[in-house]
Amino acid sequence: TQQIYFFFAPTGQCSAVVCQLYEYHYINVNKTWTEAQQYCRENHTDLATVSNMTDMKRLLSNSAGDMREAWIGLYDQTGGTRTWRWSLPGVEFNKSYQPWSTNEPNDAGGMQNCGIIWKTLKWGDLWCNDPRYFLCYNGKNICKNWTEAQSYCRKEHTDLISGLTQLQDEEVKTECSSVADYTYIFTGLFRDTWRWSDGSSFSFRHWNLQFNNQIINSDKLILIKENKTWEEALYYCRNHHHDLVTITNLEEQRWVQEKAKKASTPFVWTGLHYNCLKNFWFWVCKEHPVSNTSQASGQMTDCDTSGAMETGGQHRWFQGNDKEELNFICSKF
Repeated sequence: TQQIYFFFAPTGQCSAVVCQLYEYHYINVNKTWTEAQQYCRENHTDLATVSNMTDMKRLLSNSAGDMREAWIGLYDQTGGTRTWRWSLPGVEFNKSYQPWSTNEPNDAGGMQNCGIIWKTLKWGDLWCNDPRYFLCYNGKNICKNWTEAQSYCRKEHTDLISGLTQLQDEEVKTECSSVADYTYIFTGLFRDTWRWSDGSSFSFRHWNLQFNNQIINSDKLILIKENKTWEEALYYCRNHHHDLVTITNLEEQRWVQEKAKKASTPFVWTGLHYNCLKNFWFWVCKEHPVSNTSQASGQMTDCDTSGAMETGGQHRWFQGNDKEELNFICSKF
């Protein structure tokens, strides 16, 4: 199990002058997330909840300059319902009034997790990693993906535009009227399955742009629930998306197995293929040998075989006959 060296635990703190919801404690102990959660609940209140940038800066000030990774209370609720939220902390999503455009949100491919508006001021959903125009409070006509846009707005202004009050502002209408029809413009609307350990509903997220976070990564993979041979799956992915999926680390393994859980076959094809002439396994996208097949099962030496991941259990890799017809997972640009 992967372990992180330290984490934060919050407790309430009030004085005669100011009342803060959380006091952060830096715990320099090596524990898993579950162990850290239990420790915090037994000795403090819970793992740290971060509700805005002020909390974020206060939390960092308690790290004693240690720049290693630290657990906080944010966790991905596997199998949980994706919930729409606004990027700006404190702005609640109004479920009773949502000016979606016709047939929106359509959640194409099951992976459209970010909100956009059109010139008509109607809403839609879109893949978060598409570069699009976006609205800060005083935005500029530049294109970024959703996470980059959020980071830019927080640095240069306040946040991505959030909530009905801001979206109905006359300045927003003026900005939107200047774009071409069917131009996608990112707003602060997003949805995810992440939750805080203490049960709070804060929407604040502060993802490292260099880290493949959940919003971005979920958009880079697509499960195809069609039964095809390995070669047919390869050509399908290359014609319609990018390639058959490549798995080179534990983080990628986790994202792929989440997709695999929804397959209709007991295994799914991956981009792992066996070269019989040169006697090695390689990823067709990366075109380099596999250096670690510790997850694989069976004697990986037969010709006309490729790598498949089991869709249940431990999601191990197995060799499969290329002619077998399975669901498969494609990567996207």
